[in-house]
Amino acid sequence: MTKEEKPKKEKINTKEKENKEVEKLKGELQVLTDKYTRLQAEFINYQNRTQTEISNLFKYEGESFIKSLLDIIDDFERAIMMDDDDLSDEVSNFLKGFKMVYTRLISLLDNLEVKPIDIEGKEFDPHFAEAVLTEHDENKPENVVLEVLKKGYMYKDKLIRPAMVKVNK
Repeated sequence: MTKEEKPKKEKINTKEKENKEVEKLKGELQVLTDKYTRLQAEFINYQNRTQTEISNLFKYEGESFIKSLLDIIDDFERAIMMDDDDLSDEVSNFLKGFKMVYTRLISLLDNLEVKPIDIEGKEFDPHFAEAVLTEHDENKPENVVLEVLKKGYMYKDKLIRPAMVKVNK
């Protein structure tokens, strides 16, 4: 080999090494860019999930209080069902006071967007009710709610208490 061929060969080898190094670095850059893009997307998803959870916390902030209040509402409803005719004047007046308090509680729940689920006489839906009893009534279609034993309630657009019902089988 002549002296002139050696530098050319070395230049070619050096260029090949440089090209290989550039390709290797491009590959590493692509891998790192992909990782960065995925991490950025995961972080954005995390932020969105967190925002949704926080907004739901604020949206349904009174849910536990409302759930405990529903049992009191049930007690009021049972007390109000007493027959007013068979009572003395004193007890009748007491019952009228119960009805006034009950009306105000229902109004308060209505303002908080808490609504009872109206399912009596409609087809049984396990998403909104629990069938605790069944009965056979030939006059009514099958799988229809015959009686609501305990009211179910929706809080805004969320079920907070399913109804307990008697279903026709």
